[in-house]
Amino acid sequence: MVDEAHARIHLVVLFGGESAEHDVSCTTAAHVLRAADPERYRITPVGISTEGQWALAEQAAAALLAGPDSIPGRLDPTGTDVSPTPMLADAAASQEVTVVLPLLHGPMGEDGTVQGMLDLANVPYVGSGVLGSAVAMDKARAKQVLTAAGIPQARYRAFAEHEMTPALPARLATELGLPVFVKPANMGSSVGVSKASSIEALRDAIDHALSYDEMIVVEEAIAGREIEVAVLGTTAPEASVPGEIVPGEEFYSYEDKYITDGAQLLVPAPLSDAAADDVRRLAIDTFRALRCDGLARVDFFYEMADDGTGRGFLCNEVNTMPGFTPISMFPKLWMHSGLAYGELIDRLVDLALERHARRRRNTKR
Repeated sequence: MVDEAHARIHLVVLFGGESAEHDVSCTTAAHVLRAADPERYRITPVGISTEGQWALAEQAAAALLAGPDSIPGRLDPTGTDVSPTPMLADAAASQEVTVVLPLLHGPMGEDGTVQGMLDLANVPYVGSGVLGSAVAMDKARAKQVLTAAGIPQARYRAFAEHEMTPALPARLATELGLPVFVKPANMGSSVGVSKASSIEALRDAIDHALSYDEMIVVEEAIAGREIEVAVLGTTAPEASVPGEIVPGEEFYSYEDKYITDGAQLLVPAPLSDAAADDVRRLAIDTFRALRCDGLARVDFFYEMADDGTGRGFLCNEVNTMPGFTPISMFPKLWMHSGLAYGELIDRLVDLALERHARRRRNTKR
């Protein structure tokens, strides 16, 4: 007979990380620890410092034992240092079912690196695998894949740091028009993103983006609405109702998302039934084209004038580990679609186990 401890799932919550989105991850993890069902999960919070050191987050674990109200708004990722390899090997060898929830945003977390390590360790985890994570994280490569799949997008150019020349900003302005948005290819949460309305501002925006990544994406500015769809599933993904972001600033910036809370999140988005069905279908097509798994938030621009002219929905980007606080769009969309925050965690864990079982069957592991 299985004892009570082994009846629960051992949920390893990874948070922090080396990217510029470290603080966002620590905040997200606090909300997950509060909401996860203690009857279903034995939770081990594991923090990753900005230098990449893994640690058993003992303060977070102690707060968890004291009850949800004791959990701070932001988890401390420090504690007793651990090496991930033996920790994961022990989890894989245990009779206890272990699932890793990697609440990591940006490089060295959301980009396939951690996912590859978890695959090698043969431990189930929430979210996309190596390929889907890596391609979706790299905006330049994702756009190439989506172009091949026939997913409509804004006009863009992508280039590496070594391709930067003094003449490039003027050439980009001629090809794409002004204003444009400049983004690091491998960041999220709008970190490093700038809007440029002149060639000189474009030059500065490129320098700023290059301080975060060696690959840059420059996109035409779209005069349209910002629509987001949450996708959940593996072989048969489902799309939530669409939501709309009304930025508090010129665009939906990092400050808007996590500091000032100045943006309005409209759920559901005020769209016709036909338009809502169209964007939900496009979200699932995008999810599949990038080989995503488990969860993703697919972001669109909606370019449609009052007279009915415009290009319709244009895919902006895909987040394979989207913001996951209760005020973030991904949980809000599923809440409106009938899935509460705690139930959403359960569904993601179930999908992780389903995907892992499928991979084991296919690889005979």
